[in-house]
Amino acid sequence: MQNQVLLILEPARMGSLRPSPGPGGQRLLLPPLLLALLLLLAPSSGYTTRVVYKVPEEQPPNTLIGSLAADYGFPDVGHLYKLEVGAPYLRVDGKTGDIFTTETSIDREGLRECQNQIPGNPCILEFEVSITDLVQNGSPRLLEGQIEVQDINDNTPNFASPVITLAIPENTNIGSLFPIPLASDRDAGPNGVASYELQAGPEAQELFGLQVAEDQEEKQPQLIVMGNLDRERWDSYDLTIKVQDGGSPPRASSALLRVTVLDTNDNAPKFERPTYEAELSENSPIGHSVIQVKANDSDQGANAEIDYTFHQAPEVVRRLLRLDRNTGLITVQGPVDREDLSTLRFSVLAKDRGANPKSARAQVVVTVKDMNDNAPTIEIRGIGLVTHQDGMANISEDVAEETAVALVQVSDRDEGENAAVTCVVAGDVPFQLRQASETGSDSKKKYFLQTTTPLDYEKVKDYTIEIVAVDSGNPPLSSTNSLKVQVVDVNDNAPVFTQSITEVAFPENNKPGEVVAEVTASDADSGSNAELVYSLEPEPAAQGLFTISPENGEIRVRTSLDREQRDSYELKVVAADRGSPSLQGTATVLVNVLDCNDNDPKFMLSGYNFSVMENMPALSPVGMVTVIDGDKGENARVQLSVEQDNGDFVIQNGTGTILSSLSFDREQQSTYTFQLKAMDGGIPPRSAYVGVTINVLDENDNAPFITAPSNTSHRLLTPQTRLGETVSQVTAEDIDAGVNAELTYSIAGGNPYGLFQIGSHSGAITLEKEIERRHYGLHRLVVKVSDRGKPPRYGTALVHLYVNETLANRTLLETLLGHSLDTPLDIDIAGDPEYERSKQRGNILFGVVAGVVAVALLIALAVLVRYCRQREAKSGYQAGKKETKDLYAPKPSGKAAKGNKSKGKKSKCPKPVKPVEDDDEAGLQKSLKFNLMSDAPGDSPRIHLPLNYPPGSPDLGRHYRSNSPLPSIQLQPQSPSASKKHQVVQDLPPANTFVGTGDTTSTGSEQYSDYSYRTNPPKYPSKQVGQPFRLSTPQPPPHPYRGAIWTEVWE
Repeated sequence: MQNQVLLILEPARMGSLRPSPGPGGQRLLLPPLLLALLLLLAPSSGYTTRVVYKVPEEQPPNTLIGSLAADYGFPDVGHLYKLEVGAPYLRVDGKTGDIFTTETSIDREGLRECQNQIPGNPCILEFEVSITDLVQNGSPRLLEGQIEVQDINDNTPNFASPVITLAIPENTNIGSLFPIPLASDRDAGPNGVASYELQAGPEAQELFGLQVAEDQEEKQPQLIVMGNLDRERWDSYDLTIKVQDGGSPPRASSALLRVTVLDTNDNAPKFERPTYEAELSENSPIGHSVIQVKANDSDQGANAEIDYTFHQAPEVVRRLLRLDRNTGLITVQGPVDREDLSTLRFSVLAKDRGANPKSARAQVVVTVKDMNDNAPTIEIRGIGLVTHQDGMANISEDVAEETAVALVQVSDRDEGENAAVTCVVAGDVPFQLRQASETGSDSKKKYFLQTTTPLDYEKVKDYTIEIVAVDSGNPPLSSTNSLKVQVVDVNDNAPVFTQSITEVAFPENNKPGEVVAEVTASDADSGSNAELVYSLEPEPAAQGLFTISPENGEIRVRTSLDREQRDSYELKVVAADRGSPSLQGTATVLVNVLDCNDNDPKFMLSGYNFSVMENMPALSPVGMVTVIDGDKGENARVQLSVEQDNGDFVIQNGTGTILSSLSFDREQQSTYTFQLKAMDGGIPPRSAYVGVTINVLDENDNAPFITAPSNTSHRLLTPQTRLGETVSQVTAEDIDAGVNAELTYSIAGGNPYGLFQIGSHSGAITLEKEIERRHYGLHRLVVKVSDRGKPPRYGTALVHLYVNETLANRTLLETLLGHSLDTPLDIDIAGDPEYERSKQRGNILFGVVAGVVAVALLIALAVLVRYCRQREAKSGYQAGKKETKDLYAPKPSGKAAKGNKSKGKKSKCPKPVKPVEDDDEAGLQKSLKFNLMSDAPGDSPRIHLPLNYPPGSPDLGRHYRSNSPLPSIQLQPQSPSASKKHQVVQDLPPANTFVGTGDTTSTGSEQYSDYSYRTNPPKYPSKQVGQPFRLSTPQPPPHPYRGAIWTEVWE
């Protein structure tokens, strides 16, 4: 349960306010200043304090709603809390003011106050509690409160009937709407009806729908016709309509919606107005006409005859009003009392008398007017400690003025002017009515019946008080009630001092026993009630310092006073009479001790040390000193000055602030020392001195300075450098001090391979990875040296490390250094950038060579297979056989050819060659002369054979016309033609070429890619005999001889 408290403060005699509701409530905290203001403005006796709690309904018994003592700061002892109004739903603890629920549960729907209320208005349960101070025996305070009973979802929405019948003509247009009777929910707000849902079977799913319209803050369900109805096919449909509230968890119920399809009835009745409003005076006679509703129907005959009936009208409407079925006239048929019901709201249904009747609905609102038929009622009851018995109250004569002796409640059940009640006290008595609450209405007011003057038993012993209440009706109605008050005699006169506050000036360093002051008091009573005894009730600090004579009130001091220890004393003097019970009067004596100049000025510290930041502007405060003087006035007025003043510092009198006349530079001077003098204004003056030291603190105003290495220097780093070896050292200085001079080293750029690492505190650069070929070249490390100041400052150093075997190429190194100094720091300079590209080109070249070799092997294999097959042919050329014919001799005749073929068939494999023939062929080859020449630019070199050959030379023409397995002529380096490139063409066109290019293996350290300083290697490096080489295969243009092969032999 969560309770909420709303605090409404009205003028009243209030103690301290400390709002704090019960468990789970929301605490309202008043600031101390506002609390003091409220207490200051609150008179001793005024209006009530009003409080509102919010509690959910149906709480179990003994549930704490709120604590009045805790909420309003009243102590839980010495006060009496009494529930005046609120039973049987509430009970109040008499000591703490805690409000609890009782066995009678608070049901919001069952409370009379919450029935027939306007929707949206809160449900209020009113209560009253009187609070009486038992210690001071003062006038009781009335606390009016309200409990807003919050609705919980404890009721399920329901339809008026479990079966709802709707009649719809079969010719109804698609989109027509038919109202469905509303469901009701006793809950309110979000817990009320929230939604409707229509559930239809397959036969009606496409014919009917549901639409919920907002009509005068009500959700009106309407059935939508979405298809054509045919009574001959289906004369009724059973649907289910479900209603659900908005509670958590929600509650729901359903009803059967039976739709009956009727024959055609063209026109439905139509009211002249959608809403009818009328006024009805209460107590109107039976048969009095209220209003007439009228509807028209455009049909004829029975279809135009209309019957009027109530539609979902409450029972009270049917009991009080009558509706004529034929004319629509609404008349009174029961006693109408506005005090019971102020508004009648209902609907009227107009239905024609056709075979398939149609209907229409109109809203009727009847407002009941008030008549002055109720006289005011006066209720007198006790309040607080004042109890009433048989219409009599006993009051002590010592009660204060405006003490409440009764609570008078005047009410009128009428409204408006008829309920405006005026209440007065008749007769000449010392009592009057004071309104107890500003929150009451004109028809219900509460008054305190209180005294106007002090009561004196010796003069009047009892009073009869008559109270008259008159309303403002025409004619007015009135009523009276009376209360008898008896006065009880007491010792009601306390001693009174001639002066309630006496102020005395007394010098310090006095002699003990001197008279300080004398006070006197008097008592209006007589006898023993007027005999007085004086006593002192000093504050704790003055305990034992002063004495008073019990008989005459003379006050003396026992010891010598020192103003520097205490400059004033407050003495409470009590004068008590000897009555029973004894009454007392009090007065206050203020003793102000006068000052003498008996104290030196005193600095709070024996010495002052201030720390200031350097670079502060001139006339900036550098410190503050505090000097005190135990004296007062001119004796304590102290002037400050700088001793040994050289103009560097000045001091402000009044604040003690030391200002500098210069701007500090710690690097020039870090400490300043001087003295301050304090002198008071007494006669004679007193003075004091104190030493001041100003320490200048360092500010991070200097960036680290790189001392080594210089940005243009470099160091050679050979590949043999060991891991972890220091390859360079960065040193820096910072003229600041402390953390501003603590330096941290880091590599900010130029280390993409992670080769190097720098000590964060030492600045030593070490090698962290093995040096590889790709690391050759110049490395530029960007080293950042930062101090630890706030904000930090830093310097940047360039460390050049040249990774190579030697420093042979100094021109290249100087070029790289110059390029490094011109290159932005965010671009890394590290190693040989051409290494990776050379590696990629090498991989591509290796792949190309491997592909060429594979193709060559495939071609050689194909040539070998073809050669073997041609050896089997008869007309083929056989190696080792002598040819006696001329190389270009004509072909033999057919017979000869056939003979040759037959011979070829007999010898499938070549015969062994005789040595003589080998020598002949060798001689022949030696005698052959090959001339390499180009017929045209771009043509491949060709082999030209001589036309005359010695006898027995082989037929080379036939050899080349046949698929000879000899691929080429291999020349040894020792041959005379070894310095030339030799090429052999085998059945290939001269225009087919293959270009081979060489490669270099040493370009890494001599080149620097991505920069303007680059040395390009020669495109075609020179070759030496026997050196390895690579072939690159650029893509040639398409050639008509796609199957040709060109073979190159490089020397």
